Amino acid sequence: MSVLRSEINLSSEAFRNNLAAFGSQLEAVETARSAILAGSGKKKGDKLPVRDRINRLLDPGSPFVEVGQFGAHGMYGGTIYSGGIVTGIGMVSGRLVMIVANDGSVKGGTYYPITIRKHIRAQQVARENGLPCIYLVDSGGAFLPLQDEIFPDENQFGTIFRNIAEMSALGLPQIAAVMGSCTAGGAYIPAMCDETVIVRGTGTIFLGGPQLVQAATGVKIDAESLGGADLHTTQSAVADHLAHDDEHALRLVRDIVARSPGTAPARSPLAPEEPLYDPAELPGLISANPREPIRPREILARILDGSRFDEYRARWGTTIICGTGAIGGYPVGVLINDGVLFSESAQKAANFIEICCQRNIPLVFLHNINGFMVGQEYEADGIARHGAKMVNAVSCAAVPKFSVMIGGSYGAGNFAMCGRAFGPRMMAMWPNARTSVMGGEQAATVLALVREAQLNKQGEEFEPEAQVAFKEPILKRYEECSQPLYAAARMWVDSIITPQQTRDWLGLGLAMAAGGPSKETRFGVFRI
Repeated sequence: MSVLRSEINLSSEAFRNNLAAFGSQLEAVETARSAILAGSGKKKGDKLPVRDRINRLLDPGSPFVEVGQFGAHGMYGGTIYSGGIVTGIGMVSGRLVMIVANDGSVKGGTYYPITIRKHIRAQQVARENGLPCIYLVDSGGAFLPLQDEIFPDENQFGTIFRNIAEMSALGLPQIAAVMGSCTAGGAYIPAMCDETVIVRGTGTIFLGGPQLVQAATGVKIDAESLGGADLHTTQSAVADHLAHDDEHALRLVRDIVARSPGTAPARSPLAPEEPLYDPAELPGLISANPREPIRPREILARILDGSRFDEYRARWGTTIICGTGAIGGYPVGVLINDGVLFSESAQKAANFIEICCQRNIPLVFLHNINGFMVGQEYEADGIARHGAKMVNAVSCAAVPKFSVMIGGSYGAGNFAMCGRAFGPRMMAMWPNARTSVMGGEQAATVLALVREAQLNKQGEEFEPEAQVAFKEPILKRYEECSQPLYAAARMWVDSIITPQQTRDWLGLGLAMAAGGPSKETRFGVFRI
């Protein structure tokens, strides 16, 4: 296996400029993160804040990889911090688990459309990787003004309950701790779990709350009498274990996990090694000018164990680099862009994915792609057919797949590089990354050409000043919608990570996947 060698001058002006540009992009992300942490997880009465609950549930000193921290950022008036729910992967009683914790301090933990999307995404990660689920319930149920976006459809509220049932049937423990309100449809979360804990004095479970009972029957009743801990542990048997406070509930959950099926993170088959080059140098490799390329081998030299990389077809289809290496001792097949995708690069990537699937090697996709090459010559050469081979291979590959947008990720290039629609186990963006159906400049130019053709048919000219005014709002909108914060708010990606965090983030994902279920890959028909 070859060792990658860096040719970067760390003292150059370009490197310093790149660091400065990246710093401003990172600042926007960290400002948003600080606002989320300040606005969420506030203490209410005797209840622990949501992230304190999680910290006390986790094994001491173990990491917690939050999924969807930026969910709902800038949406619904900007105050539904993290979508009102905290989800992520951590260690409890020596086992990797998925934690889904309502934040009762954010609109009473009610479910907005993005809250449901985030909850279902967490369950999907758990199912794919064979993780038990722990639900720390503190929610007023659906946000009623948006009920039509929450209630009746596939991938809305009911899917949460279906997932609990199906994962329990797969042998993945489903455990709930009711630590606050649990109202209406939300009551089915603890009712459907394998084991449920409820906290006396703060935990309540009812299909209809006191107000609804009064409206429907005329009977006045308080929440504790209607659905409190004593009722559900002595009469209804909806809950199994009584907790005296949050701390006690979390200890009971840890005990349940300890005696339930589950797995510790799989040991890496190889001895982990640090790269030869410091990952802290990665921000300086990202050009301050987004039109300038990112040098892919320099990136790999700071991510892969020992900076070792066995490249596949290095001299053919050179606009995509494929090869094998290791991250944290786990073998990986890596695909990273080095230009636009041509027919040769698409075929090369499809062949490489086939090899990795046959050898059961996880795939890591590092996006920096404008898309596929366009033009009459390339269409005649069948680029759509060759690109379809790569998309087919990515779609059907059943090995664990992980995606990180390190630069641009546009159009069909996003699909071919295992974008969200193609089932990566986990997906992240760097703060400098951008994603949209095409670049803003291209979109504005295309729409301007369409407008010009319309005006010409009417015998009018599209003056240069009018073209500039026409393009300006399009460029602004595309720039806004392609940002990492915009994508993460809508759960198009699971995390925004810094380049320096990439090795650790991938390493935990690979460890998680290594202990999970495996499937055999079967490809569809390739149009040769």
